[in-house]
Amino acid sequence: MQSPFAFFRGAASIMAADLASLPTSGIYVQACGDCHLMNFGGYATRERRIVFDINDFDETLPSPWEWDIKRLAASFVIAGRHNGFKIAEARKAAVSCVQSYREHMQGYSEKKVLEMWYERIDTEALIASVNSRTWKKSVQDRIAKESARTIFEDEFPKMASVKNGKVSIKDNPPLIFHQSTLGFAEYLQTIRKAFRRYRETLTNDLKSLLDHYEIKDIAWKVAGVGSVGTRCGILLMMAGDDDAFFLQAKEARRSVLEPYAGKSKYQNCGQRVVAGQRLMQSASDMFLGWTEERGSHFYVRQLRDIKIKPHVEAFDAPVMAVYAGWCGWALARAHAKSGGAAMISGYLGNTSKFDEAIASFAETYADQNERDHQDFLKAIHAGKIEVYEEQ
Repeated sequence: MQSPFAFFRGAASIMAADLASLPTSGIYVQACGDCHLMNFGGYATRERRIVFDINDFDETLPSPWEWDIKRLAASFVIAGRHNGFKIAEARKAAVSCVQSYREHMQGYSEKKVLEMWYERIDTEALIASVNSRTWKKSVQDRIAKESARTIFEDEFPKMASVKNGKVSIKDNPPLIFHQSTLGFAEYLQTIRKAFRRYRETLTNDLKSLLDHYEIKDIAWKVAGVGSVGTRCGILLMMAGDDDAFFLQAKEARRSVLEPYAGKSKYQNCGQRVVAGQRLMQSASDMFLGWTEERGSHFYVRQLRDIKIKPHVEAFDAPVMAVYAGWCGWALARAHAKSGGAAMISGYLGNTSKFDEAIASFAETYADQNERDHQDFLKAIHAGKIEVYEEQ
């Protein structure tokens, strides 16, 4: 309800239906499915290097590559309007995004296959390209702060407590809470069975690593803008009194792209998410896996490992344009990794024609998004949609 920008981030299914009615080149890639500027950021690899990449794959599915770049470009125009940019400034961000996608796709079309798979976007290289001293220092400070954080010293005190020698996750209703629908014994048995299924999706070395830890507690968590209404569990894992980390088990449902791009080949929707994430990212969370619990599908990953989310609401126009180029680069790398880089690059050409065309689409779609948001508010005020507002 807050703004057209917030509405857009929660309305991937609406845009999927809109995009499906438009012509495409017929070239499929592993698509993100919910490709907007808030779903990119920095995170740590297994080697603890910070890379920049896409970081949300709930809707991933093989689909036309155009769908991702159109949604991403539209998100920059919508975010620009939200930040109060001039029309030309918002458009410039969209153009920067698409131009970067096109130019990097051309570069990837000329790489050897293994070179492509080794490709990573290191944040050090991105920071070096920043001209603004203020923004450069801000990004460097955030990376240094996040890299210095530890689970036990920083996250554990915030999320867990110890009482009478028993450790548990802190309740923070309505966002974090413990279940109350099943008896404790039945509930614990169900969780442990689902956890065993998850363990089997890991490689043998990671199974051995995970076996050092024990589940100490589990609580439910309300997920983000696009996932409210789905179930998300937090597992507190401990190998000793001062050795802990958190896993997140997030419910996965059918991709919003499936009615238009075809059904996923994976029976478990969590496996669909994991497979897509591993294919699109340059490096993925080593604990990434999937499971099933009472007919619901989940994917599992670490919670609150080193992650750096962009503060896009605070970006000015020049910073937004630079960030847009980064996102276009990351999307090109992700699409190229699943194949078709040469065909896509050939389709895009080496002029700005495609950049400007998608920017025009983004502006038109931003207008449509504002109308959709107004219809959404009218439906709420008419009592057709029930809402929950935090006090």
